Amino acid sequence: MSAQPADVWPSELRLSSDKRQLTVSFEDGARFELGAEYLRVMSPSAEVQGHGPRDKRIQAGKIHVAVAALEPVGRYAVRIVFDDGHDTGLYTWRYLHELGTTYDVAWPRYIAELAHHGLSRHP
Repeated sequence: MSAQPADVWPSELRLSSDKRQLTVSFEDGARFELGAEYLRVMSPSAEVQGHGPRDKRIQAGKIHVAVAALEPVGRYAVRIVFDDGHDTGLYTWRYLHELGTTYDVAWPRYIAELAHHGLSRHP
């Protein structure tokens, strides 16, 4: 995990017209384009992350997932509702920033985990 600012605050969240890309801009100047598939498989929900590192569940077959809705949660997060029905992840501003800064390591690790378990991004 990379070092994160103590407080990160988004200046804009923009969902692409096909609902497969979320662009998140932060006041610190960082800007990340996060694919819906990446957001879905990295959901911070207990359903995906479990209650500890050994409980994490690999999410396969999510290549076609899209964002159905973005719902603000107070002033600290957004709930991302996906078109596959998943809606339990609360993406804090800090977690979205972390997903952006760690993408180059996290995405290849996810692809390797799929391959290791004989799973695919395709349904």
